Amino acid sequence: MNSDVVQHYATDAEAVRLARSPHGRLEFLRTQELLRRFLPASTAVLDVGGGTGVHAEWLARDGHAVHLIDLVPEHVDAAAELPGVTAQVGDALDLPVPDAGYDAVLLLGPLYHLTDHADRARALAEARRVLRPGGVVAAAGISRYLSALETGADGTLDVNLLPSVEAVIATGRYDGHVGFTPTHWHTADELRGEVHSAGFGDVEVYGVEGPTWAALDVAGVEEFPARVHAALHCARLVERDPALVNASAHLLAIARA
Repeated sequence: MNSDVVQHYATDAEAVRLARSPHGRLEFLRTQELLRRFLPASTAVLDVGGGTGVHAEWLARDGHAVHLIDLVPEHVDAAAELPGVTAQVGDALDLPVPDAGYDAVLLLGPLYHLTDHADRARALAEARRVLRPGGVVAAAGISRYLSALETGADGTLDVNLLPSVEAVIATGRYDGHVGFTPTHWHTADELRGEVHSAGFGDVEVYGVEGPTWAALDVAGVEEFPARVHAALHCARLVERDPALVNASAHLLAIARA
Protein backbone atom coordinates (compact mmCIF):
# COMPACT_ATOMS: atom_id res chain seq x y z
CA MET A 1 0.00 0.00 0.00
CA ASN A 2 1.31 3.45 -0.82
CA SER A 3 2.21 6.37 1.42
CA ASP A 4 -1.02 8.19 0.53
CA VAL A 5 -3.01 5.51 2.37
CA VAL A 6 -0.79 5.80 5.43
CA GLN A 7 -1.12 9.59 5.39
CA HIS A 8 -4.90 9.41 5.01
CA TYR A 9 -5.37 7.18 8.02
CA ALA A 10 -2.77 9.04 10.07
CA THR A 11 -5.04 12.10 9.87
CA ASP A 12 -8.49 10.44 9.62
CA ALA A 13 -8.73 7.38 11.85
CA GLU A 14 -11.33 4.72 11.09
CA ALA A 15 -12.89 5.07 14.55
CA VAL A 16 -13.69 8.71 13.77
CA ARG A 17 -15.24 7.84 10.40
CA LEU A 18 -17.51 5.22 11.93
CA ALA A 19 -18.82 7.66 14.54
CA ARG A 20 -19.30 10.92 12.69
CA SER A 21 -22.00 10.01 10.15
CA PRO A 22 -25.27 8.07 10.42
CA HIS A 23 -24.18 5.55 7.79
CA GLY A 24 -20.84 5.09 9.58
CA ARG A 25 -22.68 4.29 12.79
CA LEU A 26 -24.94 1.87 10.95
CA GLU A 27 -21.89 0.25 9.31
CA PHE A 28 -20.30 -0.30 12.72
CA LEU A 29 -23.43 -1.87 14.21
CA ARG A 30 -23.97 -4.19 11.26
CA THR A 31 -20.31 -5.21 11.01
CA GLN A 32 -20.38 -6.03 14.70
CA GLU A 33 -23.60 -8.02 14.22
CA LEU A 34 -22.28 -10.02 11.26
CA LEU A 35 -18.94 -10.82 12.87
CA ARG A 36 -20.65 -11.99 16.06
CA ARG A 37 -22.85 -14.24 13.95
CA PHE A 38 -19.99 -16.03 12.20
CA LEU A 39 -16.91 -15.95 14.43
CA PRO A 40 -16.39 -18.98 16.66
CA ALA A 41 -16.47 -18.27 20.39
CA SER A 42 -13.24 -17.33 22.20
CA THR A 43 -11.11 -17.59 19.11
CA ALA A 44 -7.75 -16.25 17.92
CA VAL A 45 -8.48 -13.31 15.58
CA LEU A 46 -6.05 -11.51 13.28
CA ASP A 47 -7.33 -8.01 12.50
CA VAL A 48 -5.48 -6.89 9.37
CA GLY A 49 -5.57 -3.14 8.76
CA GLY A 50 -7.37 -2.73 12.06
CA GLY A 51 -6.37 0.88 12.70
CA THR A 52 -6.55 2.00 16.31
CA GLY A 53 -8.66 -1.04 17.21
CA VAL A 54 -12.25 0.09 16.68
CA HIS A 55 -13.28 -3.54 16.13
CA ALA A 56 -10.44 -5.21 18.03
CA GLU A 57 -11.59 -3.52 21.23
CA TRP A 58 -15.09 -5.04 21.32
CA LEU A 59 -13.86 -8.36 19.96
CA ALA A 60 -11.45 -8.60 22.90
CA ARG A 61 -14.26 -7.71 25.30
CA ASP A 62 -16.25 -10.57 23.74
CA GLY A 63 -13.49 -12.96 24.75
CA HIS A 64 -11.42 -13.24 21.58
CA ALA A 65 -7.63 -13.06 21.59
CA VAL A 66 -7.01 -10.31 19.02
CA HIS A 67 -3.76 -9.51 17.25
CA LEU A 68 -3.92 -6.36 15.12
CA ILE A 69 -1.72 -5.45 12.17
CA ASP A 70 -1.68 -1.99 10.65
CA LEU A 71 0.53 0.16 8.42
CA VAL A 72 0.40 3.24 10.69
CA PRO A 73 2.75 3.02 13.70
CA GLU A 74 0.64 5.44 15.74
CA HIS A 75 -2.40 3.24 15.24
CA VAL A 76 -0.46 0.18 16.35
CA ASP A 77 0.67 1.98 19.50
CA ALA A 78 -2.92 2.95 20.32
CA ALA A 79 -4.30 -0.53 19.64
CA ALA A 80 -1.63 -2.17 21.79
CA GLU A 81 -2.97 -0.25 24.79
CA LEU A 82 -6.37 -1.94 24.53
CA PRO A 83 -7.06 -4.77 26.99
CA GLY A 84 -6.74 -8.18 25.35
CA VAL A 85 -5.23 -6.78 22.12
CA THR A 86 -1.70 -7.15 20.80
CA ALA A 87 -0.51 -5.20 17.77
CA GLN A 88 2.35 -4.76 15.34
CA VAL A 89 3.18 -2.82 12.19
CA GLY A 90 2.69 -4.83 9.03
CA ASP A 91 1.25 -5.09 5.53
CA ALA A 92 -1.67 -7.21 4.28
CA LEU A 93 0.51 -8.33 1.35
CA ASP A 94 3.14 -9.90 3.59
CA LEU A 95 1.69 -10.69 7.00
CA PRO A 96 4.40 -10.92 9.68
CA VAL A 97 2.82 -13.95 11.38
CA PRO A 98 3.32 -17.72 10.98
CA ASP A 99 1.19 -20.14 9.00
CA ALA A 100 -2.07 -21.52 10.38
CA GLY A 101 -2.01 -19.49 13.58
CA TYR A 102 -5.51 -17.98 13.63
CA ASP A 103 -9.12 -19.10 13.69
CA ALA A 104 -10.34 -15.92 11.99
CA VAL A 105 -8.82 -13.19 9.82
CA LEU A 106 -10.48 -9.82 9.32
CA LEU A 107 -9.76 -7.81 6.16
CA LEU A 108 -12.12 -4.94 6.87
CA GLY A 109 -10.14 -2.33 4.95
CA PRO A 110 -7.18 -3.63 2.96
CA LEU A 111 -8.95 -4.98 -0.14
CA TYR A 112 -10.41 -1.72 -1.39
CA HIS A 113 -7.08 0.06 -0.96
CA LEU A 114 -5.42 -2.54 -3.18
CA THR A 115 -6.35 -1.22 -6.60
CA ASP A 116 -4.55 -3.98 -8.54
CA HIS A 117 -6.37 -7.30 -8.75
CA ALA A 118 -3.10 -9.18 -8.23
CA ASP A 119 -2.51 -7.40 -4.93
CA ARG A 120 -6.00 -8.22 -3.68
CA ALA A 121 -5.39 -11.86 -4.62
CA ARG A 122 -2.11 -11.78 -2.71
CA ALA A 123 -3.74 -10.31 0.41
CA LEU A 124 -6.43 -12.99 0.33
CA ALA A 125 -3.79 -15.67 -0.16
CA GLU A 126 -1.94 -14.34 2.87
CA ALA A 127 -5.16 -14.47 4.90
CA ARG A 128 -5.65 -18.09 3.87
CA ARG A 129 -2.04 -18.93 4.72
CA VAL A 130 -2.37 -17.76 8.33
CA LEU A 131 -5.77 -19.37 8.93
CA ARG A 132 -6.18 -22.77 10.52
CA PRO A 133 -8.18 -25.32 8.49
CA GLY A 134 -11.85 -24.38 8.70
CA GLY A 135 -11.01 -20.86 9.85
CA VAL A 136 -13.15 -17.87 8.91
CA VAL A 137 -12.18 -14.89 6.77
CA ALA A 138 -14.25 -11.70 6.77
CA ALA A 139 -13.31 -9.48 3.83
CA ALA A 140 -14.93 -6.09 3.27
CA GLY A 141 -15.45 -4.20 0.04
CA ILE A 142 -16.97 -0.85 -0.90
CA SER A 143 -19.94 -1.07 -3.24
CA ARG A 144 -19.54 0.40 -6.73
CA TYR A 145 -22.90 2.10 -6.24
CA LEU A 146 -21.94 4.05 -3.12
CA SER A 147 -21.39 7.43 -4.75
CA ALA A 148 -24.43 7.10 -7.03
CA LEU A 149 -26.68 6.52 -4.03
CA GLU A 150 -24.96 9.11 -1.82
CA THR A 151 -24.97 11.95 -4.33
CA GLY A 152 -28.40 11.03 -5.67
CA ALA A 153 -29.82 11.23 -2.14
CA ASP A 154 -28.07 14.41 -0.99
CA GLY A 155 -28.76 16.40 -4.18
CA THR A 156 -25.17 16.75 -5.41
CA LEU A 157 -25.32 14.43 -8.43
CA ASP A 158 -25.09 16.67 -11.50
CA VAL A 159 -23.78 16.52 -15.06
CA ASN A 160 -20.24 17.33 -13.90
CA LEU A 161 -20.17 14.42 -11.47
CA LEU A 162 -21.91 11.89 -13.69
CA PRO A 163 -18.80 10.75 -15.64
CA SER A 164 -16.94 9.82 -12.46
CA VAL A 165 -19.96 8.02 -10.99
CA GLU A 166 -20.54 6.14 -14.24
CA ALA A 167 -16.86 5.17 -14.40
CA VAL A 168 -16.72 3.63 -10.94
CA ILE A 169 -19.90 1.65 -11.58
CA ALA A 170 -18.48 0.33 -14.85
CA THR A 171 -14.89 -0.37 -13.77
CA GLY A 172 -14.60 -0.30 -9.98
CA ARG A 173 -11.91 2.39 -10.21
CA TYR A 174 -12.82 5.15 -7.77
CA ASP A 175 -11.10 8.51 -8.37
CA GLY A 176 -11.92 10.29 -5.11
CA HIS A 177 -14.93 12.25 -6.41
CA VAL A 178 -16.85 12.13 -3.12
CA GLY A 179 -13.82 12.25 -0.83
CA PHE A 180 -11.57 9.43 0.43
CA THR A 181 -8.53 8.14 -1.46
CA PRO A 182 -8.52 6.45 -4.88
CA THR A 183 -9.62 2.87 -4.26
CA HIS A 184 -11.19 -0.18 -5.86
CA TRP A 185 -14.93 -0.62 -5.39
CA HIS A 186 -16.55 -4.04 -5.77
CA THR A 187 -19.79 -5.60 -6.83
CA ALA A 188 -20.98 -8.47 -4.66
CA ASP A 189 -20.29 -10.96 -7.46
CA GLU A 190 -16.78 -9.64 -7.98
CA LEU A 191 -15.95 -9.81 -4.27
CA ARG A 192 -17.36 -13.32 -4.04
CA GLY A 193 -15.30 -14.39 -7.03
CA GLU A 194 -12.05 -12.95 -5.67
CA VAL A 195 -12.48 -14.69 -2.31
CA HIS A 196 -13.41 -17.98 -3.98
CA SER A 197 -10.42 -17.75 -6.33
CA ALA A 198 -8.12 -17.45 -3.31
CA GLY A 199 -9.12 -20.97 -2.29
CA PHE A 200 -11.87 -20.23 0.21
CA GLY A 201 -15.10 -22.22 0.33
CA ASP A 202 -18.68 -21.48 1.40
CA VAL A 203 -18.34 -17.85 0.28
CA GLU A 204 -21.31 -15.62 1.07
CA VAL A 205 -21.47 -11.86 0.52
CA TYR A 206 -23.63 -9.70 2.75
CA GLY A 207 -24.82 -6.15 2.30
CA VAL A 208 -23.67 -4.39 5.46
CA GLU A 209 -25.83 -1.26 5.76
CA GLY A 210 -28.72 -2.24 3.51
CA PRO A 211 -30.40 0.23 1.15
CA THR A 212 -31.43 2.92 3.68
CA TRP A 213 -28.01 4.30 4.66
CA ALA A 214 -28.09 7.29 2.30
CA ALA A 215 -31.49 8.33 3.66
CA LEU A 216 -30.05 8.20 7.20
CA ASP A 217 -27.28 10.58 6.16
CA VAL A 218 -29.77 13.03 4.66
CA ALA A 219 -31.87 12.89 7.84
CA GLY A 220 -28.81 13.71 9.95
CA VAL A 221 -27.13 12.46 13.12
CA GLU A 222 -29.87 13.87 15.37
CA GLU A 223 -32.43 11.57 13.70
CA PHE A 224 -30.26 8.45 13.93
CA PRO A 225 -31.65 7.08 17.22
CA ALA A 226 -35.22 7.26 15.92
CA ARG A 227 -34.43 5.65 12.55
CA VAL A 228 -31.66 3.13 13.23
CA HIS A 229 -33.88 0.22 14.30
CA ALA A 230 -35.88 0.34 11.07
CA ALA A 231 -32.64 0.60 9.07
CA LEU A 232 -31.25 -2.46 10.85
CA HIS A 233 -34.40 -4.47 10.17
CA CYS A 234 -34.21 -3.50 6.50
CA ALA A 235 -30.51 -4.40 6.25
CA ARG A 236 -31.11 -7.84 7.73
CA LEU A 237 -34.12 -8.44 5.51
CA VAL A 238 -32.21 -7.96 2.24
CA GLU A 239 -28.61 -8.70 3.30
CA ARG A 240 -28.21 -11.43 0.66
CA ASP A 241 -30.90 -10.37 -1.80
CA PRO A 242 -29.18 -10.30 -5.20
CA ALA A 243 -31.39 -7.42 -6.32
CA LEU A 244 -30.40 -5.18 -3.38
CA VAL A 245 -27.10 -6.36 -1.93
CA ASN A 246 -25.11 -3.81 -3.96
CA ALA A 247 -27.24 -0.98 -2.57
CA SER A 248 -25.28 -1.24 0.68
CA ALA A 249 -22.36 1.13 0.99
CA HIS A 250 -20.17 -1.78 2.10
CA LEU A 251 -20.11 -5.50 1.37
CA LEU A 252 -18.78 -8.22 3.65
CA ALA A 253 -17.65 -11.60 2.32
CA ILE A 254 -17.63 -14.44 4.86
CA ALA A 255 -15.85 -17.66 3.89
CA ARG A 256 -13.91 -20.63 5.28
CA ALA A 257 -10.38 -21.83 4.62
